[in-house]
Amino acid sequence: MVKLDEIVAYCDRRTRRVAFTDYPGACNGLQVANNGQVTKIGAAVDAGLAPFQKAADAGVDFLVVHHGLFWNPPRPVTGSDYRKLNLLLRGNCAVYSSHLPLDAHPKIGNNALLARELGLRPRRPFLLHEGESVGWIAPNRLRRAALRVRLEKRYPRVVAIEFGCAAPRAVAFCSGSGNGAVRELAAAEVDTLVTGELREEWFNYAQEQRLNLYLCGHYATEVHGVRALAAELARRFRLPWEFIATGNPL
Repeated sequence: MVKLDEIVAYCDRRTRRVAFTDYPGACNGLQVANNGQVTKIGAAVDAGLAPFQKAADAGVDFLVVHHGLFWNPPRPVTGSDYRKLNLLLRGNCAVYSSHLPLDAHPKIGNNALLARELGLRPRRPFLLHEGESVGWIAPNRLRRAALRVRLEKRYPRVVAIEFGCAAPRAVAFCSGSGNGAVRELAAAEVDTLVTGELREEWFNYAQEQRLNLYLCGHYATEVHGVRALAAELARRFRLPWEFIATGNPL
């Protein structure tokens, strides 16, 4: 059993939470407290009713999520919002959310881990947001076809848009939504991006600008950071941990 305050303080330091100005509603950090003690850690991408129920059933009392509870404007706590909070409180489950800090982190962040699982080493920060880079660029020696094969082995659904170089010298990584990243590729001197999802308009842009874009799923590209942070917490505080999967195909 470990004090909740100790784990929260470690998460804040490890993710450099206060350094990031995130999107409105992200509310990084502790979003829901428990009774002050932690016995089991969980990790989930989303703060939803189904992952909360799975966490409660698994005995999790500290849940790390990437997408927290408060993305929408304040509203009455009724319906599914009430059921989510009621489930957390009855289950004594604290929720800690880390959005951009867990995209950006050079060791346990989504983008660095995306690169490493392909055998690439993230070297250059990419995609500046409010003074902090949230993506990474890795030097690359793989041909485009080999890169696509590695992605297809690791992700259930990969959309490959290939109009760029057949042997890209570098690959940029932006987990989740890559809509803000595509126009930044030229300035970074990169023509290849691995991301989660994109709007329809970027297909024509990729044709015109000769880019390679690989879409691997918003959810699927954002499982890495929460799992890595939860595993690290479990090692440091000698607690069990579990990943709460939801099978989100988007």
